[in-house]
Amino acid sequence: MNSQGNGWRANLQHRTFGAALTIAAGLMLAGTLAAPVAAQSIPEGDIHLVVAFPPGSGSDVLVRFLAEKLRPVSGRTVVVENKPGAAGNIATQYMTRSKPNGLTIFVHPANTLASNFHLIKNNPVNAAKDVQVAATINKQTVMLVVDAKRPWKTIGDLTAHLRKVGDKGTYATAGSSSVIMCALYKDAAKLESVEVNYKTAPDSLNDMASGVIDFACHDPLFALTHQREGRFRILGVATGERLTAAPDLPTMTEAGYPMDLSGWFAAMVPAATPKSIVQQINSWFDEITSQEDTRRFLQNSGSDVWVTTPEEGQAQLAKDIEDWGKYVSIAKLLPQ
Repeated sequence: MNSQGNGWRANLQHRTFGAALTIAAGLMLAGTLAAPVAAQSIPEGDIHLVVAFPPGSGSDVLVRFLAEKLRPVSGRTVVVENKPGAAGNIATQYMTRSKPNGLTIFVHPANTLASNFHLIKNNPVNAAKDVQVAATINKQTVMLVVDAKRPWKTIGDLTAHLRKVGDKGTYATAGSSSVIMCALYKDAAKLESVEVNYKTAPDSLNDMASGVIDFACHDPLFALTHQREGRFRILGVATGERLTAAPDLPTMTEAGYPMDLSGWFAAMVPAATPKSIVQQINSWFDEITSQEDTRRFLQNSGSDVWVTTPEEGQAQLAKDIEDWGKYVSIAKLLPQ
């Protein structure tokens, strides 16, 4: 009897100990599964800000300003890389093919990626799938300018001249937003003016000054800089409402040619970039745009500060891709 009792107790103790081990192992496993995955951070190394235009262009000036601000904020060496060409697509491809580790950041008008989606035939970049907006920086627009020596003071003056000269009239474009604004104006005003497309806005300066080109559509930093230096006269902006940063400039809509082309600069990275890294970049640029001298610089460049979350920026990019499809159709532009 005692022998049987002792055996029963030993068997019970063995089963109880085994069950305890099973429970403990299960708890350890559950704890492991429940533990959050460690957030990935940007590795050591220089940060490269990619700009799609050559040195001295409006975008280049903006990116170099931001690079100076990013150095102390990030605690890193920041290098600006100029990758001009193909309406910004060379720089876009360079960014999307880089390692998704936060060390390569493309600072560019995101709306240009949206327009290129429709304007570049067999585009190797699918902005909707290949690009992640990490931070938004500002909102701006394209501006219609004439040489300051020309007699036209308003859009009405310019339109009357262009209708008179028919297909002898000319205009300069550089970049997809420039092409769209000028095309919308030409279509709405029923003009026969001939487009002259330049690789960059500065390339058109000599032809503007000599009178070969009647008008041009350029980015706000370039347009305002040359207006302050006495080279340009800005006749209209492409936003539906006047810019807070430049309230004295009339809109094309006010002149009778409705359009609302709001562009926006963003810091963008490859779509595969981990969310924790995207959020880190977002916090850097949010800190930069909150600084008073940054806000003043952007306002002097004809743009208004615009800050969003990465998710909101990505949603705006998707909306712009849809909207720019309509603009391209209205302007009767064909992919090239």
